[in-house]
Amino acid sequence: MQYSSGQDWLKSDNKQAMLFAMSGLGKTYISNMLREAGNWFHYSVDYRIGTRYMGEHIVDNFKREAMKTPFLAELLRSDSIYIASNITFENLDPLSTYLGKPGNSDHGGIAIEEYLKRQEQHRHAEVASLLDTQHFIARAREIYGYKNFIGDSGGSICEVVDPHDDDDPVLKSLSENLLMVWIEGSDAHTQELTRRFDKSPKPMYYQRDILKDAWSTYLNENNTQPGDVDPNAFIRWAYKRAVSHRQPIYRAMADNWGVTVSADDVSKIRSESDFNELIAKAIDARM
Repeated sequence: MQYSSGQDWLKSDNKQAMLFAMSGLGKTYISNMLREAGNWFHYSVDYRIGTRYMGEHIVDNFKREAMKTPFLAELLRSDSIYIASNITFENLDPLSTYLGKPGNSDHGGIAIEEYLKRQEQHRHAEVASLLDTQHFIARAREIYGYKNFIGDSGGSICEVVDPHDDDDPVLKSLSENLLMVWIEGSDAHTQELTRRFDKSPKPMYYQRDILKDAWSTYLNENNTQPGDVDPNAFIRWAYKRAVSHRQPIYRAMADNWGVTVSADDVSKIRSESDFNELIAKAIDARM
């Protein structure tokens, strides 16, 4: 714990926190609000993944698709056009699109072997981006003069750490440099997130063994072949399993490495002072 009490947090001139939770519970909302307050540096882990570590993979994938069109292929070969990823804090679609969905290619799916390869690329990128947090804390202070720092982690942080290992390299590095804050959702939040996902399913990262087990189970339960799988149907099915799998890991991360705030309380935050008061209460509750 970087702060011994709520008052210690409130009085600190160097407030540093990393938010973690399922996507859709307010991490980016809070991070954007604090950045706009003018005295917080916002570090987006997913943005770092999509630019520093997977940017080349993403753009190469764009180029592969463009090369399937003779007109664009000719322009690419002659360096007459430039293709780039326009990824932003608010728009991470280039990253999720690259991860893709396994299944029938006629419905936008990719082979499971390619999917597993891209998932592994993401795992390495996520670990590296999380470990880069310490560098960005120093960079924010030394270059830009920011003393306050808010980290916006991806929903899959729980897939690349072991909260029960006192020497977990990622959690150890993060907890030594900032306060880990879990935004805990209720059953109602889970139902709403699932509803949103059903409406617009997006690629996610899963632990390799869990993903392989899920894929095998799905094929058996639906008596289908890999090439016949509806990509969106599988992603929806896997998401529901992921929610129940991730919740206890998030809880262990908060219990062993940080503090907890409720998503309901986060939704009521309208200012930097609201955020600071909520974090102070969470620290006191933990103590």
